[in-house]
Amino acid sequence: MSAQPWPVKLTFRAGAQELVAEFEDGRAGRVDYRTLRLESPSAEVQGHGRGPKPPPPVVPEDIRVLKAEPVGRYAMRLFFSDGHSSGLYTWNILRSLTVGD
Repeated sequence: MSAQPWPVKLTFRAGAQELVAEFEDGRAGRVDYRTLRLESPSAEVQGHGRGPKPPPPVVPEDIRVLKAEPVGRYAMRLFFSDGHSSGLYTWNILRSLTVGD
């Protein structure tokens, strides 16, 4: 198992409604807030257990990230303007959503 990519800088750009992430290996990327919400790693969005994935949530175009809290040294919890906050975004998930690998 390879080591998780470590973020060195996370910038929430409210005006552009996006998260910009820079990683220790020099890779960087961005993801819009709506995609972050649609791809939440929560059971509500991804489904429970082995059952089928539920239909995607209805997410407003102008969704905002109100707050971000670290969870240990491995993830971040995002609080969205629609009240959703149950997904833990690990560094691997954030890298996949921002950089794509």
